[in-house]
Amino acid sequence: MKKRAIITISVGLLIIVLVSIIHFRNENKRIDAKNVKYIHNEGEAQGTTYSITYQQPDGIDLQPKIEKLLHDFDMSLSTYIPTSIISRINRNDTTVRTDNYFETMFYAAQDAAKHTNGAIDITVGPLVKAWGFAFGNSDHSKLPKVSDFLPYVGYQKIHIVNHKLIKDDPRILIDPNSIAQGQSADLLGKLLEENNCKNYMVEIGGEIACKGLNPDGKKWRIGIDKPIDDPTNTNNDLQTIVELTDCGITTAGDYRKYYIEGGKKYSHIINPHTGYPVDNKLLSVTIIAPTAIIADAYDTPFMVLGVDSALKVCKSIPNMECYLIYADKDGKHKVVYSEGFKKYFAK
Repeated sequence: MKKRAIITISVGLLIIVLVSIIHFRNENKRIDAKNVKYIHNEGEAQGTTYSITYQQPDGIDLQPKIEKLLHDFDMSLSTYIPTSIISRINRNDTTVRTDNYFETMFYAAQDAAKHTNGAIDITVGPLVKAWGFAFGNSDHSKLPKVSDFLPYVGYQKIHIVNHKLIKDDPRILIDPNSIAQGQSADLLGKLLEENNCKNYMVEIGGEIACKGLNPDGKKWRIGIDKPIDDPTNTNNDLQTIVELTDCGITTAGDYRKYYIEGGKKYSHIINPHTGYPVDNKLLSVTIIAPTAIIADAYDTPFMVLGVDSALKVCKSIPNMECYLIYADKDGKHKVVYSEGFKKYFAK
């Protein structure tokens, strides 16, 4: 009996020792994980730049995988690449099939269109081209006759059937630029998570997806630009700073892409209903939502809707908050935001 008792005690001690060793090793891993340096990658994609900061537990630089994903995404949704899926669709290539990237963009945009009465419309391409903002046209010398293009603009005029985009009119051009950068930010975030990154911030063309904490162990700090006319994109003045995590944040405004003709400013944001660039005193829209693609799907249509309607729609969308900068009757900048946006202001 004594012998068995001693053996039992010995096994018990062995288990305790093994558990202690495992616990010690796990603690060391946790300590090491905290000390793993953040990696920063940057480059060009989608006609803009990207900037990504992340903590990979094994210190692996993921830029090759990031570049591969961005290339694949461009081959689906870049209107600048003649062989991309969207370019072939715009040329009415009957052999092209939609992929997951295209269909995710399509259904997110169509859903936002229904919630905003068509203020976002990915068939706005003909108007965007006519105003000289895309599809190879940069001629701003004369204003387009919008009535020539409105008949083939309308989100109800396109459908996906068996992975093919069906157009009611072959002159329809699909323009995904109001949503694609938010979508790609989410995709890059998912790529990082698949590679064991729990802390990251992805920024592409100013649209952001973030998760976890920054290198200081705090929420990510994001600056919202002052909407000062700046086509060179060099102004760094900030309106405010927010702190957030586990969400997407995007901004749309009329102060970066525009031109002046005959003393009048023409923004790249086109109202799909009127066919004209927006001109409603709303200067900038920032949206925080669970994902960057949702935020990006609504910031442009909010610019079209104007202050009151944008706030109303924002209130109707679960887990969405917005921050609007507009000009009053005297041209002074004013701010209004949804009630829930308050919790994001940096302290």
